[in-house]
Amino acid sequence: MMKGLILSGGKGSRLRPFTYTNAKQLVPIANKPVLFYTIEQLVECGITDIGIVVGDTAEQIKSAVGDGSAFGSRIQYIPQEVPLGIAHGVKVARDYLGDDPFVLYLGDNFVQGGIKPFVDDFRTNGSNCQILLHPVNNPQAFGVAEFVDGHVARIVEKPANPPSNLAVIGIYMFDRNVFEVIDDLRPSGRGELEITDALQGLIDRGLHVQAEILDRYWIDTGKMDDILEANRIILEKLSSRREGQIDEQSRVYDPVVLEKGTQVLNSVLRGPLIIGADSVIIDSYIGPYTSINHSCRLKGVRIGNSVVMEHTTIEEIHWPIEHSLIGRDVVLRGGQAIGGSYSLTLGDHSQIYMPEG
Repeated sequence: MMKGLILSGGKGSRLRPFTYTNAKQLVPIANKPVLFYTIEQLVECGITDIGIVVGDTAEQIKSAVGDGSAFGSRIQYIPQEVPLGIAHGVKVARDYLGDDPFVLYLGDNFVQGGIKPFVDDFRTNGSNCQILLHPVNNPQAFGVAEFVDGHVARIVEKPANPPSNLAVIGIYMFDRNVFEVIDDLRPSGRGELEITDALQGLIDRGLHVQAEILDRYWIDTGKMDDILEANRIILEKLSSRREGQIDEQSRVYDPVVLEKGTQVLNSVLRGPLIIGADSVIIDSYIGPYTSINHSCRLKGVRIGNSVVMEHTTIEEIHWPIEHSLIGRDVVLRGGQAIGGSYSLTLGDHSQIYMPEG
């Protein structure tokens, strides 16, 4: 039996201010938390026993995911008191994983179209480990694979002179040999047990490390720009669905998803976009490439290429909002028309009132 292991214990410092109050794995893409895509993709591979390594945000993760039954899975939560590296996350899950092969999936990674072909290959190719590689423009920022005679010979972490542009992404497949390697690891200069060191340890021991180049869209959703880009990619694949109410004065340019209870009054909706349940849109221009979560109220607003989280109110903003990430329970009102557009990054519970004049 193959198991899944998702790491959701990191601090998410690159996504502050959101991660001061919330887990980075729960930031939504097209109104669905990043973590949910990960769980669904593992289940699609036939992996229903899934461990989630959790840290400071454990209660939020548990509240959102539950016991896994909503996904057709069985979830077990594994505490990690301090995030001491990816390999450390594997180490604390040793008892849960036992001797079963497993997929390690970092909870803030996103792959469009899932990983089933790669997991199926690992099940049959007899390798001890399988890594996924993706071409990147900045290999200096990643662990990079070096090949000799078509085989992975070395994993180089953040190389000044990269041997290739193929970055090791946050999805790995291992058999039980990895635990022996991790037991022998020493902390890196930043005090963590590095997964790249574990991969190199497998290679050095002569074990079979298979590498596959990912043939689909991948992104690490660790920064605001990454979230907005992933949101854009998902929205492009939307099929229109309208469960809300639209008055005769409004215009809709598909693809647009309106969830149940949504009301649209005297507004323009330009897809692709999604508006969550019980939200109200009045006298506004929404889209394209925008996700408005449930129970929001937008009045007198022009917004595009943005993500707005639940229970947020934006009213009478007299300049366009573009390329923005707006948190939960935010109140944003007022503002004088001065030309141009604004890019906002607002954490949960922000309140901004901008007087005119």
